[in-house]
Amino acid sequence: MAAISFKPKTKEDAGEVSGLKVAASSARASDGNCVVSKGTLIEGGFASSENIRLDGRVSGTLKCEKRLVIGEAGQVDGQVTAAEAVIMGAVMGDVVISGSLHLMNTAKIQGDITAKFLVVDEGATYNGKCQIGGKG
Repeated sequence: MAAISFKPKTKEDAGEVSGLKVAASSARASDGNCVVSKGTLIEGGFASSENIRLDGRVSGTLKCEKRLVIGEAGQVDGQVTAAEAVIMGAVMGDVVISGSLHLMNTAKIQGDITAKFLVVDEGATYNGKCQIGGKG
């Protein structure tokens, strides 16, 4: 398994991004994390200017301006956009990552992948086009 390091980005004000609800964050970027627990369902668009840990389900577009981690129980039915991502769960939609994308062995992607860097562990599956390198 490869190690991936994530560099913090500058904090932007929380508000509304393209009509999506944006999760508010704390004053320091290192403190800002959004956790969606197992058993939680979010219907419609969801976005955060901070890190997201998803163990629940999102039905709609998911946008994360920093690091997104989709746990084994996590599921997204819609497009995923993030700066960095580690996926252990399922995504039924396109995945667009501007930096590194790591598909762990339990990841299941049904859609196109666009990322600058990609790490795929043995056992991970994806069905769709894959464009790696260049601009994500």
